[in-house]
Amino acid sequence: MVRIATSALPSLLFLPLVLLPGCASRQVTRVDPSATVDFSGRWNDTDSRLVAEAMIDDALASPWLNTRNAPPAIIVGPVRNDTLEHIPTATFVNDLQRALALSDRVVVVAAADERGAVRAERADQQENARPSTRAAFGAETGADLMLGGVVSAIEDSEDGNAVYYYQVDLTLTDLETNEKVWLGQKKLKKVVARGRYKV
Repeated sequence: MVRIATSALPSLLFLPLVLLPGCASRQVTRVDPSATVDFSGRWNDTDSRLVAEAMIDDALASPWLNTRNAPPAIIVGPVRNDTLEHIPTATFVNDLQRALALSDRVVVVAAADERGAVRAERADQQENARPSTRAAFGAETGADLMLGGVVSAIEDSEDGNAVYYYQVDLTLTDLETNEKVWLGQKKLKKVVARGRYKV
């Protein structure tokens, strides 16, 4: 039978507590949200923002905008994810809306999934807000054009190396005529290299 001196018990009980934090420790570093951080090579927040800005710049530099007498109203519709990975397309849609709004060359109107809340607030105002501050019914700005599209991807990997190819196709459609006034495409290719592989 092994006996342990009672004076040694506090030290022995404390030992695992000292060792465990060291084994499980990790470091968290805060970085600028606009900084490029890319661990996996897959679609990330930087891709979303840069692709949105580049495609909106291209759309607004196209001839269709010069044919409009007043800044057109644009609604950003759905962007479909046709990749096998989880891409939060709502974030990409928000990046597109922000790039459009910051351009100061078009008017961005609320999408279908946003209008319900806006209309409920307008209805509530009719009952509870002072008459001079009520938003009127029937005064919404209708969209002239709708922007929507799809994100596609191809992945190729072998021996721990991978290539991720993304293609974003966007279409700007005139809501009255169904004419496609702009077709945009942006491609990304990212190589994740391990071992001896060099790009």
